[in-house]
Amino acid sequence: MEERKVNTMPLIGDKAPSFKAVTTNGDMDFPKDYEGKWVILFSHPADFTPVCTTEFMTFAKRADEFKALNTELVGLSVDSLHSHIAWLRKINELEWNGMKNLNVEFPLIEDIKMDVANKYGMIQPEQSNTQAVRAVFVIDPEGIIRTILYYPLSTGRNFDELIRIIKALQKADADQCATPADWQPGDDVIIPPAATMDVAKERMAMDDEGAYCLDWFMCFKKDK
Repeated sequence: MEERKVNTMPLIGDKAPSFKAVTTNGDMDFPKDYEGKWVILFSHPADFTPVCTTEFMTFAKRADEFKALNTELVGLSVDSLHSHIAWLRKINELEWNGMKNLNVEFPLIEDIKMDVANKYGMIQPEQSNTQAVRAVFVIDPEGIIRTILYYPLSTGRNFDELIRIIKALQKADADQCATPADWQPGDDVIIPPAATMDVAKERMAMDDEGAYCLDWFMCFKKDK
C-alpha cells in the first residue's frame, strides 16, 4: 500500500511561520515586515485562472477597506514572478462585475519551490500536487495566527466575511468579549461566561441597561 504523505500546517494560536521571499513588490521578510499590523495571507491555485482573477480584482477594489482596519494583504501562488507580473498587468485591462482599471498594489509571492506553501499547508495532494488550495490565514499584529480558512479550488472567497472576521477579532481584543453568530459591528456582544457559582448567581440578578442574560452562561452587552 502506498504511504500517504502527511502535510502539517500551523494552527490557530501559533506564531506565523517565518519566511523570506521575492514578491511583485520586492523582497519580503515575513512576518517581520508587518509588525504592528493585521495581515491576510492568502494563496491561490494559479495565475491566469478565472476564479483567482475575480478574487484579485475584488481584493484590489476593496484594498482600502482592509487598510482602514490596519490590515495588509499578501498573496501567494506557486507561479513565477514574471507570470505574476503578466497576470496583474492583464487584470488591469479587464472589466468584470462593475470593476475595471484595477491596480493590484499588494505583494504577490513567487513560490515556485513551494517552500512557503508547504510551511502553511497550502499544498493538499487530494486537490493538487502542483497548485495551492485557496487558503486564508488571518495574522494579528503580534504575528499570531487568529483565523484559518480553506476553500476548494473551485470556490471563490466571500470578501464580506473576510472583512467581518477582522472586525470581529479586533472587537473581541478591544472589549474582551466574544461575537455571536452573524455578528456585525454595532450588534450586541457576548460577555465571557461566569467562572464561579457566585458570579453565575450575580449574572442572573443583574440589573443593567447595557447588559442582559438569557441564562447564567449566556449574557450579552450592548455595543458601545
